[in-house]
Amino acid sequence: MPRGTYSLYDPADRTPLGTEHFHCAPGPHGWRYVSRLTGPTGEEHGSLDLTLDALARPLRLELRTRAWQIRGGVLDGVTWVRSAATDAQDAHARDRGRGLHDAQEGNATAHGFTGASPAFLIACAYLARPAPGDPGTRLRLVAFTPPALAPRTVDRSWALTGTETHHTDTGPLTVDAYRVTDLETAEQHTVHLAGDVVLSAPGVELEDLDSPPSAFPTPPAH
Repeated sequence: MPRGTYSLYDPADRTPLGTEHFHCAPGPHGWRYVSRLTGPTGEEHGSLDLTLDALARPLRLELRTRAWQIRGGVLDGVTWVRSAATDAQDAHARDRGRGLHDAQEGNATAHGFTGASPAFLIACAYLARPAPGDPGTRLRLVAFTPPALAPRTVDRSWALTGTETHHTDTGPLTVDAYRVTDLETAEQHTVHLAGDVVLSAPGVELEDLDSPPSAFPTPPAH
């Protein structure tokens, strides 16, 4: 079960955005990732709990910032509820007189979710599973971006551009390089993954890891 820390920063100017303390592992359903986010000065910024099934579909998503929360999963595409975070509901009730009634339901014909956490890069690679040499696998995703977590539908293409094996003290480490293309803007960037750990990506640095990455679960045969 990998456990470690990612540093998050603005890829444009490298302004620190915070730290994500995570652990993840294959499980009975497929794969689960749990994390706690802190700001640049150590304040609590939110949390993430993401569970994928054996086909990498999001069985459960619980995403929180200081003011908002998302609960979602796969149902007729993907479905979610966006509401005030529990500790912010009283303030919303005082300010707006409604509190929990501000919850908004949403549904989209999409493959999964994405957002600022490195977990979503792993989930998308697991979901796309592009073969070497293929031009790319297209994914339609619902993006939730902090701090407001307002939903936005995006189309991305994932292509596997290379695989390398590195020898380490704990054994061979296989690293996959993916080219990710935003199909609306044609912007591209590269993501390097070792199993279920992000080694490098725009805005993400792996600071420490206490055990080797886990391999993605093998999808069931059709």
